[in-house]
Amino acid sequence: MTITAIRQQERLKGRYSVYVDEKYEFSLSADALLAEKLTVGQELNAGQLKAYKKLSADDKAYGLALAYAVRRMRSRYELTDYFRRKGYELELSQHIMQKLEALSLVDDEKFAEAWVRNRRLLKPVSKRRLTQELRTKRVANDIIERVLAEDDTDEQTVLRDLIARKRKQTRYQDNTKLMQYLARQGFAYEDIKIALGQGT
Repeated sequence: MTITAIRQQERLKGRYSVYVDEKYEFSLSADALLAEKLTVGQELNAGQLKAYKKLSADDKAYGLALAYAVRRMRSRYELTDYFRRKGYELELSQHIMQKLEALSLVDDEKFAEAWVRNRRLLKPVSKRRLTQELRTKRVANDIIERVLAEDDTDEQTVLRDLIARKRKQTRYQDNTKLMQYLARQGFAYEDIKIALGQGT
């Protein structure tokens, strides 16, 4: 069996189709292709072809995981759950995780810092709410505590900003409804009372 052509794919520019005896057999990313040093005219036996097909599937899985990880920072749990949903075998999942770690794409502390920073930019949110959100991402409690301790956002300022925003809506003219909403956002009852007292 002979490699008769290696062609860049039209749809996925970073992948190359490998043809053996004029027939498409597998595809590899540019990095994998270079690492394997495959060339047109190279002879393959049945065992090698089978191994390259396995490498092709693993390489594609890594490419998808890489795209998932760079879209936004992910917690280790989110990536593990992604691998599970994709049906990746444990050995492949661990191998991909190691490659992503080498690229500094798996770091729960950096993930938590980015999460808090982005949530602060989007809208007023309580530290209790941020804690709950990070726990659903399975970030360790010590990391959550450390990251939130470094967040110097004043909770009362956040609360007053949120109250001012909600007061513009008719349904939140009622103090009881507003307090219930703020409590659902994770603000402490005593803090809510203080903020409402300052706002009136």
